[in-house]
Amino acid sequence: MRLHSRYPAISDLKARARWRIPHFVWEYLDSATGVEATQRRNRTALDRVLLNPSILHGEFDPDLGTRFLGQTYPLPFGIAPVGMSGLIWPGAEKMLARTAAKEGLPFTLSTVSTQLPEDVGPLAGDHAWFQLYPPRDPDIRDDILKRVRAAGFNTLVMTVDVPVASRRERQTRGGLTNPPKLTPRLAMQAAMCPVWLNGIRQTGMPRMKLMDDYSQNRSALPSNQHIGYLLRTSPDWDYFKSLREVWDGPLIVKGVGRADDAARLTDEGADAIWISNHAGRQFDGGPATIDVLPAIRAATTLPVILDSGIEGGLDILRALALGADFVMLGRAFHYGLAALGAKGAAHVVDILRQDMISNMGQIGARTLADLPGTLRI
Repeated sequence: MRLHSRYPAISDLKARARWRIPHFVWEYLDSATGVEATQRRNRTALDRVLLNPSILHGEFDPDLGTRFLGQTYPLPFGIAPVGMSGLIWPGAEKMLARTAAKEGLPFTLSTVSTQLPEDVGPLAGDHAWFQLYPPRDPDIRDDILKRVRAAGFNTLVMTVDVPVASRRERQTRGGLTNPPKLTPRLAMQAAMCPVWLNGIRQTGMPRMKLMDDYSQNRSALPSNQHIGYLLRTSPDWDYFKSLREVWDGPLIVKGVGRADDAARLTDEGADAIWISNHAGRQFDGGPATIDVLPAIRAATTLPVILDSGIEGGLDILRALALGADFVMLGRAFHYGLAALGAKGAAHVVDILRQDMISNMGQIGARTLADLPGTLRI
């Protein structure tokens, strides 16, 4: 309860995180692209989704459990992939994997994480997901798939909304390069955050270890792009089909924003649709994910995940009420780590849990299945 009295909301963790990590790291974590209009649209659109309060429904304890892709989860959300997590907080991937395993939630490791799948997979428990930026070379792709499968990752997430590098102007102005280098300006910022800096000294300067295993030439990259751009491709439908042939586990497609794409993915053998606009980090002229959710829900019989802009338990309820089956969060968990270290991720889970319980009590929703009936149309 002490943490809840000091940090009752994700916004409180965000505020503390901002001064616990260097400015250039903050700009990497918190920024979007362009004028960041898509990031704002995500928030505005979520606020437009209203749920009707209920009266005289008596006392009850809401059931937050759900089934997704044949698995039972105690909560309807999980941890989304974030590239270079270990830059945001030293050791982040392992901390998040352990938290997810303890809470029984899915954890998604990014292709461009700072830890190898072999080092993280065994910590993530039974719900280890791996997010794949599609490699151009099929031999590299197949080797990565072999490695992640052996490391315990049972679900593959193919990301399709990064066909080219976004500009991410705030991040560029912040001075972050890939791989990160502590220039005099950045070193001064790091020195002002001693806990973060001591952690980096213990873990070493973050690098994309999995990508390094397959890279021989960094020289062609501009400073705002990372080594993954040398290896990955902009996939097409044939690429998806070939990936479906070689991966025999659940295959989720992340970055879907159109109903016609969702319908075709249903026909082509995807196991779930992940609606995402990369939290506004890729394209600044697109709609909010919550706005495209109803049409995508109507276009597919597959389970649907939603992310981008989720800031609390009420936002999760909004997404579920409109037809999502599951919700994923990335930034929120990293605000927690940056604010409180290893215990921050578990506190984020509890904030979301308690917020869902409180709001379900207000609207009289005893189970998640009751949520669509609470929508104010």
